[in-house]
Amino acid sequence: MPQGTSVLEGRGIIRRFGPIQVLHGVDFALNAGEVHALIGENGAGKSTMMKILGGYLSPSEGELLLDGAPVRFTDQRQAEDAGILMIHQEFNLALQLSVEENIFLGRELRRGPFLDKAAMRDAARDLLARLDCHVDPRTRIRDLSVPNRQMVEIARALGRRARVLIMDEPTAVLTNRETDTLLTQIDRLRENGTAILYTSHKLDEIRRIADRVTVLRDGTQVLSREAEGFTEDQMAEAMVGRELSDLFPAKAVPHDEVVLEVDGLTVPGRVRDASFTLRRGEVLGFAGLVGAGRTELMEGIVGLRPSTGRVRVMGKVLKPGSVLAAREAGLVYLTEDRKEKGLLLGKNLTQNLTLLALDRFGHIRIDKPAEDRALSEAITDFDIRVKDRAMLAGSLSGGNQQKLLLAKTMLAEPEIVIIDEPTRGIDIGTKQQIYEFIAALAAAGKSVIVVSSELPEVIGLASRVIVMGRGHIAGELTGTDITEDAILRRAMGVTDDREEISA
Repeated sequence: MPQGTSVLEGRGIIRRFGPIQVLHGVDFALNAGEVHALIGENGAGKSTMMKILGGYLSPSEGELLLDGAPVRFTDQRQAEDAGILMIHQEFNLALQLSVEENIFLGRELRRGPFLDKAAMRDAARDLLARLDCHVDPRTRIRDLSVPNRQMVEIARALGRRARVLIMDEPTAVLTNRETDTLLTQIDRLRENGTAILYTSHKLDEIRRIADRVTVLRDGTQVLSREAEGFTEDQMAEAMVGRELSDLFPAKAVPHDEVVLEVDGLTVPGRVRDASFTLRRGEVLGFAGLVGAGRTELMEGIVGLRPSTGRVRVMGKVLKPGSVLAAREAGLVYLTEDRKEKGLLLGKNLTQNLTLLALDRFGHIRIDKPAEDRALSEAITDFDIRVKDRAMLAGSLSGGNQQKLLLAKTMLAEPEIVIIDEPTRGIDIGTKQQIYEFIAALAAAGKSVIVVSSELPEVIGLASRVIVMGRGHIAGELTGTDITEDAILRRAMGVTDDREEISA
């Protein structure tokens, strides 16, 4: 099919969930050999639009056209048979199966009546190699890191030679190197005539990869234009409907009082001999490459992983290996994986909100009115945007799930908050809200540790940054010394002579 020819198109797409309308007459076309970016805040309707194009949902009104002819998909399998594949932000993998089994699930290779496991293993290895991912195809998905799971999801789609590829936040959990590899693959797919729908909250990626950009706001299409000349600031302002001049708030000045002391903490096989302190009112950043041990260190501190060494909170030694002891001491941890570890997606908002502080709402019988009041306060204080208070947590957008997780954690009234990847997969407007919340915590005398793979985030929030590399603390930076170059040098174990002398 010639480049630029329309492959899949939605005209006047309206979608309702009961009485609630989430899409309002959206027009969207995917052309051969083109990357069309769909951007907007969490809750703008992007996921709904993608699911309609991918056959997971049907439009309430409007029509889909495939190669110019009306089409109606009854399910995603029918869309896949037509060459339309979707890479989900939330992994669509069978955790108990191996990498190769997931890649070929539903389209296994056979030799006569038997599965050709050798052929599938070799093909899986080749697909992963294209993404510079060298995991053993026999490894079970549950034993892979989050970034490697994403690579398996992408490899599975690449192996199906899609005519239309829908990519929902494909780089949210990837390193810069992994992202570069994926974007190179996207360039190759575009050159081969694949039509690509790409959504990401990383606007620098949109600028780099997109040919066209469509912006949704509250389910309404606010503009669609060529990507050339469309700056990141203009994209952000179109998404949120207001100017975003100062993304990061002013940094709070920490007090002298030390509230957390970590001395020689070792997490077997992950972190060795880590020591640092945290002061009252401080935002302390932790940076490093994926696999450096940042998350494992934090999980060791709060008792989620076995560890040796000593942790003091407000001068008192913390009982090792006890999450309850950490919480009672005023230390809490927000996981980087809100879907699998942070929230109960099949439970409602109230059940998620009060879970960590359930003892405040009764012992023998739960005080339901008190829970309802707590939810009302959380919705207001954290700007959680809900269509129905009885909805399940899994029905919230990613940004609102993160706000619910924050509200749940703060209901325990902690003094020290560790936030791991606070804005992963979140739009720029919600990012700004979370940054302001973190700054407000510090200004109120709380202490915050921010673990993030986004260097601008660490630099913009933290008054001090600890860099980890290969399971140990590789350096510490303060003030004007906190730069991307300085962080990366320490993360990779590279310093120049001048830095070594001054140290």
